[in-house]
Amino acid sequence: MSANAENQAVSRRPNESQLFRMALLEAEKHKWIESQKAGRDLGDAALRDWSRRYWWRWCRDRWIEHLSGERFWSELDHQDFGLLKRDFHPNTELIQHIILRIKAGGENLDIIQWSHDSKQDIHQVLEILKLLDINSRRLTFWPA
Repeated sequence: MSANAENQAVSRRPNESQLFRMALLEAEKHKWIESQKAGRDLGDAALRDWSRRYWWRWCRDRWIEHLSGERFWSELDHQDFGLLKRDFHPNTELIQHIILRIKAGGENLDIIQWSHDSKQDIHQVLEILKLLDINSRRLTFWPA
């Protein structure tokens, strides 16, 4: 996608936030690639396809960037920025294991199952999951 096309994609939704503008750029790239493969413009169907296939994982990666203090996203909880660099829970090794599972796409139930299988202290796991609060960090993307 050319720089001009990227700028047009961003300006398509001028009132959207930075995170959503970046997501739209990714969706527009996907649209371009899929349209090239199909030999025709797939239009909004390709944007919806990106939303269904990639939005949650893309957003999860941005959330991890925010938690790690790598990049501030104003759409995410301001108090969460750099949380992983702070001592928000004493078991830092367990936090690292949980974050690895979150990065791999794991949800709370997956992490609870892992903690059971690997004989982790379930109380500490639940405490960390509550502090991270994955489920309240979900954002809806256009077009859903």
